[in-house]
Amino acid sequence: MNRTQVSRIWLTDSDVWVELNDGRRAKERFSDYSRLANANDAQRAGYVVSYFGLHWPELDEDLSFDGFFSKID
Repeated sequence: MNRTQVSRIWLTDSDVWVELNDGRRAKERFSDYSRLANANDAQRAGYVVSYFGLHWPELDEDLSFDGFFSKID
């Protein structure tokens, strides 16, 4: 899976969500990743979208788009 299949990315207080062009949605909980769990809202919002996922440069954390959807396929 790559960035061209992603239509939307958003954050809630507890999760990061990804929606695909076909309407499927998936989330990852911040609490499952210690760096994201301990980050403040500004740090969490500081992600960069790459071709294959999300990267938080300040936190040195990466989540792949494949990982979001591996649990629901």
